[in-house]
Amino acid sequence: MFLSVFELFKVGIGPSSSHTVGPMVAAGRFLGELQSSEWPRTRTAKPTSLKTFLHGSLAFTGIGHGTDKAIILGLNGYLPDRVDLDVIDTVISQTQLQKIVAPPGHPAYGFDPAKDIVFNRTAPLPGHSNGLAFEAYDGEVLVLRRVYYSVGGGFVVDEHELALRRISGPVEHGPVVPYPFASAKQMLEMARQSGFTIAEMKHANEETVRTAVQIQKGLEHIWAVMSNCIDRGLRGEGILPGGLRVQRRAASLFEKLARERHTNRFNPLLANDWLSLYAIAVNEENAAGGRVVTAPTNGAAGVIPAVLRYFVEFHADANQDAVNTFLLTASAIGGIIKSNASISGAEVGCQGEVGSASAMAAAGLAAALGGSPEQIEHAAEIALEHHLGMTCDPVAGLVQVPCIERNAFGAVKAVTAASLALKSEGGHIVPLDICIETMRQTGADMNSRYKETSLGGLAVNVTEC
Repeated sequence: MFLSVFELFKVGIGPSSSHTVGPMVAAGRFLGELQSSEWPRTRTAKPTSLKTFLHGSLAFTGIGHGTDKAIILGLNGYLPDRVDLDVIDTVISQTQLQKIVAPPGHPAYGFDPAKDIVFNRTAPLPGHSNGLAFEAYDGEVLVLRRVYYSVGGGFVVDEHELALRRISGPVEHGPVVPYPFASAKQMLEMARQSGFTIAEMKHANEETVRTAVQIQKGLEHIWAVMSNCIDRGLRGEGILPGGLRVQRRAASLFEKLARERHTNRFNPLLANDWLSLYAIAVNEENAAGGRVVTAPTNGAAGVIPAVLRYFVEFHADANQDAVNTFLLTASAIGGIIKSNASISGAEVGCQGEVGSASAMAAAGLAAALGGSPEQIEHAAEIALEHHLGMTCDPVAGLVQVPCIERNAFGAVKAVTAASLALKSEGGHIVPLDICIETMRQTGADMNSRYKETSLGGLAVNVTEC
């Protein structure tokens, strides 16, 4: 199954890839359906108003994750990677006041967010825990209904696409690529036979759909957005939105570490401190609704940028080629995880979000430091193994507690995993594929209260909220 590096690393807005980015994308798809000539309509059918129904996890934690705002933006024609952050509040307030959405190329549709975004907490849709339905009406007559599923990392599928996935499983789709590995075992075998690194094989696969120049520019853009997100987070101050009154702390932490860095005083916690700082900066920015890269999700958006920024800042040989190697390798691992398990917290808990991000970061760092394909696979396995069973229980339905600090620990674990793997001289007991399958099984067994519904764990035991 070919997943492009630019599918796994998508530019979007916070706070959630599945609850914010995905619903925006789904709304855009529905607008496209309204303009399509393929849906059956009568000669007199003319949609005049719209309605949205949120189910499952989207219903339970949609308010805290900004799903309602994402729907408003999406139905006004805005896309996650292009929306101007400075216009978001204005668009939302105007829609609430005027009770219409007016996407480019469409007539204005009646849409009152207070009534027409329905949070259905009693009837989850059968396909996935993140289900949403859009309906278009001509007066009181329903003329079009479409169901979509936000399956994690900003990926959206409709009912037909989801059914095909379940029938066919993790098989190839899209272009025919020279290295079609669907598992870590296949990836290692292809690396041995070809003599290429994982990043080189991934690059060759990418060249089936875009030129080398486009790949280079795309990777530079992804890293620039990640790095800029860190920089904004290091400057951000104040209270994060949502009601928990979480104080942003990246700026003050940065000031302390910067002062300490200039004293030349030995700090045995240096790596942990800077890794944690960078991850916290990204996830505070994400929680504030800023511009982030899904890596592979928004809830886990800080892990990979933190590890990569630490490598760039503190390793003498770091350059853009090494950054490219990091991102290509990380995306190869992320593609295997997504194809054979999940990166969705609503599906398998936070092991699928921060756990996957940590595995991807560990693999990327090991590759950037010159690790062999076997060492890279080992690094990813170590990082993922030590996130198995991690629940997703955001307090008050916000991507803040425990999510922000959890990214910091995911980054630290990734560096530890890469270091251990690079110093390994032999094989290891648990292959990455077995670890991924274990994560899938664990997620299937996990109670839904611990899968992004905020109905269990910290979300119910932090009573002050």
